[in-house]
Parts: sequence; structure tokens; C-alpha cells
Amino acid sequence: MTVMINEQEEVKAAAAAFSEESVRNLSAAHNEPEWMLNFRLEAWRTFESLPWPKSTDEAWRRTRLTGFDLKNFVPFASAGEVMAHSELSPMLQNELSEMDSAASLIFQDGGLLYAIDHEGLAEKGVIFTDLHAAVRDHADLVQRHFMTEAIEVDRNKFSALHAALWDTGAFIYVPKNTKVDLPLQIILNQASDGVGGYHHTLLIAEEGAEVTVVDDLVGGVKGMQSSAVELLIRDNAVVRYMNLQDFDHSLWNFLNGRAVMGRHTDLRWIQVSWGSRLTKAFLDLDMRGEGGHGELLGLYFPTGRQHIDHQTLQLHRVPQCFSDLLFNGALKDRAHNVYMGIIKVFPNAQKTDAFQRNGNLILDSTARADSIPGLEIEADDVRCTHAATAAQVEDEYVFYLMARGLTRPQAERMIVQGFFQAVLDRVPVESVQEKLARVIERKIGG
Repeated sequence: MTVMINEQEEVKAAAAAFSEESVRNLSAAHNEPEWMLNFRLEAWRTFESLPWPKSTDEAWRRTRLTGFDLKNFVPFASAGEVMAHSELSPMLQNELSEMDSAASLIFQDGGLLYAIDHEGLAEKGVIFTDLHAAVRDHADLVQRHFMTEAIEVDRNKFSALHAALWDTGAFIYVPKNTKVDLPLQIILNQASDGVGGYHHTLLIAEEGAEVTVVDDLVGGVKGMQSSAVELLIRDNAVVRYMNLQDFDHSLWNFLNGRAVMGRHTDLRWIQVSWGSRLTKAFLDLDMRGEGGHGELLGLYFPTGRQHIDHQTLQLHRVPQCFSDLLFNGALKDRAHNVYMGIIKVFPNAQKTDAFQRNGNLILDSTARADSIPGLEIEADDVRCTHAATAAQVEDEYVFYLMARGLTRPQAERMIVQGFFQAVLDRVPVESVQEKLARVIERKIGG
């Protein structure tokens, strides 16, 4: 009797389990230097030493990992070959065409798939490259900054797993007083089913630099993604960063992100969560220089049985900094959203000005939103406020619009779009605004 095994099952059978051997195999596949291999192995030991999150942990009380098991995933995918534009899938070609960019990188599974530079960035001293290439060609910069200044390896179980097994990644370096006019576009397509992915974005914006970066994350059927974002923003630099997550609804998504901000810096971070089965994202603004201005903006729209959890931290370590957080989301069906945020003001951080607001629009009675904003203030000359709301679409608003000729679905769609507009208006790239508006329309209609 002949036993038929599909291709993915063969891949899983051939792959090693999550282990030190997996770490060594991944490092060898990319021909990494010894320092990176040692970094990975130390991170793996940290991963093994840390406990899995428990329901009694405050950060995980409302987000449980029921059904999650590393044994269900191939540790990592093998990198494919770099392609020409004409060889890309229609989906990826469409992703590229949606936005005018200075340069683009496309990653698929464990490697770089496509790269193009429209503006001759190297002539300006800008480095925008695959992180594996940066490990080889810019070792000093990477070794000095990779998971040393922003995200600690031992921050949690998933940051350690990421440090041990990171596979795809973008390295961005913008020199002093250099401006990149158009956005830098990064696309990750997790194409293989049932695979673990570990995408990393490392940005260093030197003094007076200005840049916009967009991470666009798709794919991931029955997979896992444990990613990291590190934004190192030096004095007087301006950074616009967007993380657009639209993974398949069967993927488990974990994100650790932190922006480290110097004096008189200006950051706007847009975090969008459309996809995944479950998302747990830790997002920090770490204000270390006086006069910093940081905005952390979020959009989410879970449907079905999606579970989305954002945990934010606005750290005011020094005086005269401003931070503004606005996360707005709509929920349908049996979806569940969790938002937990803290504004922490250190003793010497006088003249702090910080805001935090989370709004939830409940479109079905079976949907649920948990919102837990918080303040930890150790200075006495500050202005800090927080607010959280959860409400259904008001019947009187629907009636008002229907009285002017709209159908009920049209009226509800207009109300939801208006609810999101407060965040959309602050998205700094018009083509990204349009893209997000299309997804919102699709979600409402679905």
C-alpha cells in the first residue's frame, strides 16, 4: 500500500524541532559570523530559562495562549532566491504599486525576495538593506545596536525566541542631517504554511535625520510570527513609522517594539492590526532626551473570533516631553480586544505632557473590549490624562442618517468610517491612508 504525504507534511517531518540545533542550522544557512551565532545561542539559553506566560501574569490575564504549541510549527522556513519584479506574484506586485517609495525590500519566508532603490540612497550615505547583508557588510553598526539599546533579549519569552531565531529583517541607517523624502517600504510575505517567522526592523536615525518607514506584513496560514521593531532616534531627528499587520486569521502574532528617543525628536508611530488569530503586541515610547514629541496611534478591527491585545508604555524619563496615544478600534462577531497602557513619569521628568485614549466601537453584542489605561506619576509638575470608551453604534445616529436617504448598512458604514477618521487623518502617507480606508470598507462590508 502506498501512503501519500502532502508536501507540507514532508517539510515538517524533515525539519528539526525547536532546539539549539535549529539555531545553529539557521545561522549556518546564512553563513553568519561567530559573534552572531554566539548571540543567538545565548538568546536560546535565555528562552529556555524563561517561563511561558501564565494566566496569573498581569500582562496575560486577558490573553491566554490556549491552543498555542511550538510543536505545531516548523522552526523556520528556508530562504528562496531573489527575484525580478516580473517574477513576483500579482499580490506582491500590487503591494509594491500601492505606494510611491524611495526604495523597497520584499521578504518571503526566511529570506530576501526582491529589492529596488529608486533614489540612489547610498549616495546620501543611507543604508537600507537586508539585515543579513548588514550583519556581513556593516557588522560594527549592527553588533552595537541589535537588541542592545531598545529591546532586551530577556524582555519576555517571545523576545528571546525572536533573538535566537530571527530570520528576515530590514536595517535602516540615516546619517546626520539627511532627509529621505519618500517612504522606505518593507513587505513581509509569510508564504509557507505552518512555519515560524521572526521579522526584525532596526532603524537608526542619526542627529537631524528625517525618514518614513512602512512595514507591511501579510500571509502566514496556520503559522506564527514573533517580530521585533527597534527605532533608535537621535537628537532632533524626525521619524514616521507604520506597522501594517494583515496576516492570515490563522496566524499567531507576537510583537515587541520600542522607540528610543533623544532630545527634541519627533516620532509618529502608526500601529495597524487587521489580521492574525491572536496578536499580543508590546509597544513602548522611551523618551530619554528633553523636548521629545512622540505619537503612538493605533487602528484595529477584529472580526470572527480574532483576539487583539496591545500593551503600551509611555516612558517619560526626562523633563519637558510630550506624548500622545490614540488607539481606536471596531469589533464585530465574537472578536475580543484588549488594550492595556501605562504612562510612567519618572521623578525628574517635570513639565511632562502626556495623553492616552482608547476608543472601542462594538458592532455586535457578542464582541468584547477590555480597556485598562493607567498612570504612574512620580513628578509633581505634569499634565497627564487617560480615557477609555466602549460603546455600540447609537440608534439615533443611524436614524439621523437614514432620514437623509441612507440605508441602515450605509449609515453604519459611515459612522464606523468617521470613528476611524481621527486616526486616519494622522497617517502621514496619503497612499497608506487610502489603503487603510479600503481595508476598513472591506471589513465593514464583510
